[in-house]
Amino acid sequence: MPIPKQIPLILLSAMIAGGQQGAPEQMKEEALTPEQFRRAHAPLVKPREGAAGIAELTQRIGGQAGSHDIEPAERRNFIDEHIFGRIQRDGVPHAPPSDDIEFLRRAQLDLTGRIPTPSEVRDFMADGSPDKRALKIEELMEREAFSEKWAYYYMDLFRANGKMGRGRELFHYWLKENIRSDRPYDEWVRAMITSAGKSSNVLAASNVIAREHVQGKAQPDDGHDMGMVHQLDTHDELTILYGKVFLGINLSCISCHDGVNHLEEVNVHLTGQSRNAFHRQAAFLGRTRYLMYWEDGDVKANEFMIDDLAPGYDTLGSSMLRIARWGGDASPKFLLTGESPREGESPRDAFARILTAHPQFAIATANMFWKQLMGYGIVEPHDEFDLARQDPDNVPDGWQLQPSHPELLKEMATGFRESGYSLKDLFRTICNSSAYQLSASFPGEWHPNYRQYFARKFVRMLTAEELHDAIAVSTSRPGEFKFGEETVGMAMKLSEPQGGSELKYLLRTFGQSTRRNPPKPLTGSLRQPLALMRSPMVSERVKAEGDSRVQRLVDSYEDDGRVVDEIFLATLSRPPSASERQVAMAELASDRVRGAESLQWALINNVEFFFNH
Repeated sequence: MPIPKQIPLILLSAMIAGGQQGAPEQMKEEALTPEQFRRAHAPLVKPREGAAGIAELTQRIGGQAGSHDIEPAERRNFIDEHIFGRIQRDGVPHAPPSDDIEFLRRAQLDLTGRIPTPSEVRDFMADGSPDKRALKIEELMEREAFSEKWAYYYMDLFRANGKMGRGRELFHYWLKENIRSDRPYDEWVRAMITSAGKSSNVLAASNVIAREHVQGKAQPDDGHDMGMVHQLDTHDELTILYGKVFLGINLSCISCHDGVNHLEEVNVHLTGQSRNAFHRQAAFLGRTRYLMYWEDGDVKANEFMIDDLAPGYDTLGSSMLRIARWGGDASPKFLLTGESPREGESPRDAFARILTAHPQFAIATANMFWKQLMGYGIVEPHDEFDLARQDPDNVPDGWQLQPSHPELLKEMATGFRESGYSLKDLFRTICNSSAYQLSASFPGEWHPNYRQYFARKFVRMLTAEELHDAIAVSTSRPGEFKFGEETVGMAMKLSEPQGGSELKYLLRTFGQSTRRNPPKPLTGSLRQPLALMRSPMVSERVKAEGDSRVQRLVDSYEDDGRVVDEIFLATLSRPPSASERQVAMAELASDRVRGAESLQWALINNVEFFFNH
């Protein structure tokens, strides 16, 4: 559809950019700093009247607003004691509490990856109970969309792609069931580390091992050829994966060389670790064999038999990925404690037991999900812990303490362990805190050092899949994705990224993972709003046809004001301001159907739409 003629000034720069010539593939991506991103997107935002305006997104991303006094935040749990205790101690101002609309959209996106429907917004606003936010958090965690969102997160984290063979769907289902049932997190981590037997569609947890296998020979010498998988390199790849995901420690460097003379300016703790210490950690997997699965005389690509009948880790073995191994002790020894397997204990069982019992496992997990819900980790990056810089009373000379709130992180980890490693309890604790429920709008001048105080709620851009599903919900025009024997409408229901060329281009522009490499933090780019404006996924779904939301609204209501209000609720989860309503009403007055289509197109292209403010 053509770009509207009488859209509010919120889209002035978008209209200008939309007139550029050339195919999307010809656009050069430009990485932006957060401040550059804020300035570039500021013309797309039309501030609402009133200090509590939800659309004041420039302030949310770090701008300025009129200064006024804020009442001290209510301290609902230990998180607030740490966050607001430090804020009060250091005299740092903080944002006011979010209003109900801001909270609802944020919590629903953060927990389920979906924006609220108009009826959900109205129901929540009409609910006068004092504990409605806590009840909403509980209700959201019971939705199927909750398990779908976090299963998709883990599928990205483990780069679950074709290397899992037919087992990818089973692994996805297994993740959803673990999350839905709130299975103790330490249990399913141990299952992933120790799983043995056939991967693919027999043993779900083995598919993490299948994904990380390092291909050896292109063709087997016979049906029992272990060289089809490079056994030692697979041990190393799994050791690095488990370190990053489950301990928040990046062991990649010491898998190739000693830390000394390499990591002095990067990580104090790893400076004192050797390559042999890494090999001894990998040696917990040394007896594991990864055997290509044979069926009817043929090898089944990316399907494996996994057992523990190998002789052990070879510290002189060749490598396809790293410099030659140079020998050393090959007995299993946990890098953080020096523990070894108990007498008669399987090394992999010992590794899973020791890793999940170590305090760093709970600390890294709490920090990882704090980052997902709060926008920024207590330790950043969340998988680059320097264990020598965690104690405020023992920081190495010339270095700074790494965590912004070390005692808070410890207390969250303790609570996580005491809850039986319940992820839902961890989410509940964070989301019910006043710190999580602060507004993203900051009254006054924002200083960069306020970030470490969590003095406001940090907004984040929606993930690519969240963006698709938000467009689907707002327009009532879901996608069409193949999921097994079914066709589903929401991207986050899937086990893998999908989409035709146009949709794939848009979603990749917004950071959709290819699952070939570890997920990257999503950064702002001028390419993103341009791609959204040019996408048929938006222009086709806002049309008054195909039982779209716009079609139903213009057919159901003679009152243009009701149509405008409903489009705002469906798209931005809020009512329009007086000036926004006036401009939208004028647009509908000139051409009711085209005006309603243009209005929703404009709101989806508003930067407010693709942030979780």
